[in-house]
Amino acid sequence: MKIIVDAMGGDNAPQAPVMGAIQANKEYGVDVILVGRGEDILKTLADNGISDLPAGVEVSHASEVVEMCDDPATAFRKKKDSSLTVGLTLLKNGAGDAFVSAGSTGALLSGATLVTKRIKGIRRAALAPVVPTGNGGAVLIDCGANAECPPEYLLQFAYMGSYYAEKVLGRTRPKVGLLNIGAEPSKGTALQTTVHPMLEAAGEAGRINFVGNVEAREAVEGAVDVIVADGYSGNIFLKTMEGTGLFLAREIKKMFKKNLTTKLSALLVSGGLRDFKKLMDSSEVGGTALLGISRPVIKAHGSSDAYAIQNAVRQARDFAASGLIEDITNNINVMRLEAPAPSAE
Repeated sequence: MKIIVDAMGGDNAPQAPVMGAIQANKEYGVDVILVGRGEDILKTLADNGISDLPAGVEVSHASEVVEMCDDPATAFRKKKDSSLTVGLTLLKNGAGDAFVSAGSTGALLSGATLVTKRIKGIRRAALAPVVPTGNGGAVLIDCGANAECPPEYLLQFAYMGSYYAEKVLGRTRPKVGLLNIGAEPSKGTALQTTVHPMLEAAGEAGRINFVGNVEAREAVEGAVDVIVADGYSGNIFLKTMEGTGLFLAREIKKMFKKNLTTKLSALLVSGGLRDFKKLMDSSEVGGTALLGISRPVIKAHGSSDAYAIQNAVRQARDFAASGLIEDITNNINVMRLEAPAPSAE
């Protein structure tokens, strides 16, 4: 297994991606290609006491960097020798099994779509993070790549999310729910009421385990393994969860710091507090899978540290080994509508 890592992507590059990749090479035994400015990568290694490249680690030089201020739709084209463009090209050409980047989400999405290409028949790639829920986590698809979606997009998201939950998360017959404002099939906008019978038909045919609409509260409590949403609704759901987690963590910390008694109480439940923090920590997951692309791509958070990149590499390894893309490719015919959905490619 060989994972390509964008060494120049993210707020903490090159330190975080380089050292995270090195740690992943050590912990998981995967080979790694570090893509970026060679001199910066080697300096980072030297600054961390590594004089020679470890076995299984190589450097692919790329002289340019896609910055967060660059236009995401054209950055990878204008900067043809950027770490993002070079890394995706290596992936396309089979030099590695998966690609990890903590760089610009928009540029990565555009680059993966136009360089590595979508799976034939998939209308749009989707961002599919695993969000913390009462059942150990659920796949949220889409969380922001596609703000406006015709029904066919959501139908395909449901299939891709189901395959990911089964193949990567190890869920048997993962429960698929459509994010909505009520459980009744008549609830929601025209998008939800149109796609609901499509998902229901897929469930009745035994292709996915569709359990109907799911409200945000039930989704967080763990009612489903896959939460299907348009990117607009999914992003609001995701950001609300992140904000709620930060708020709760801050309030719990304030509560335990009130006086000596509460501080002693904090010592007694310190293990539980660590578990809670770990549950809400996105770095434990590693990153967000970009589903619908012909090769495995993982988007790590822009603020990722080395530990988060290490876990993103592990996630990329699991994605590449899962056979997920083959499942999507082999089942693409049942994921299409007879009439093409509106929206030009």
